[in-house]
Amino acid sequence: MSSSTGTTRKPVYLAVYDTLADWETGHATAQLARAGYEIRTVGPTREPVRSVGGLRVQPDLAIADVRPSDAALLILPGADLWDAGDDLAPFARTARAFLDAGVPVAAICGATAGLAREGLLDNRDHTSAVSFYLAATGYGGGERYVDADAVTDGGLVTAGPTEPVAFAREILRLLHVYDDEAVDAWYRLFHDSDAGAYAVLEKAGVL
Repeated sequence: MSSSTGTTRKPVYLAVYDTLADWETGHATAQLARAGYEIRTVGPTREPVRSVGGLRVQPDLAIADVRPSDAALLILPGADLWDAGDDLAPFARTARAFLDAGVPVAAICGATAGLAREGLLDNRDHTSAVSFYLAATGYGGGERYVDADAVTDGGLVTAGPTEPVAFAREILRLLHVYDDEAVDAWYRLFHDSDAGAYAVLEKAGVL
């Protein structure tokens, strides 16, 4: 069960923008929603955006209206736009504001490059698709790169595009949504198709 049972949770903010990678945040947002978190979408403006898979998303609010104090977490999915100019730079700057305020941020795939350009990975352990992808940004954090499925350092989670389940695992741990045994079982179920994990999850009230 959640360690936050009986308390009022702040919403989780999910960044949405054109070309966002549909598959990268679904495990995290679905499990957080099932655990009682409201998921609020944040766009460049409140105009609709379209994912790389063609899904049309109407943002709940614009990035300019986001305040760290209002949220439990900011999730930044990958998108082609992260490597196509500065259109998404406001999201990286918002991530800085969240981390400076002690509110966690989770970035996957191309969003990690955006954070690298913002200087947010220079002094934090992190991962991404591959090390040379981030090196191409010219950032100063190459020595802190970790070759792992997902990495948490303080309030920052990072992962590569092929690790949406590990990304969600780290978010569930960071927010203490379930105890460690339940999170590990959840990961084994969705990553390894380990049917034996069902018993642990049923006992914990996750399923």
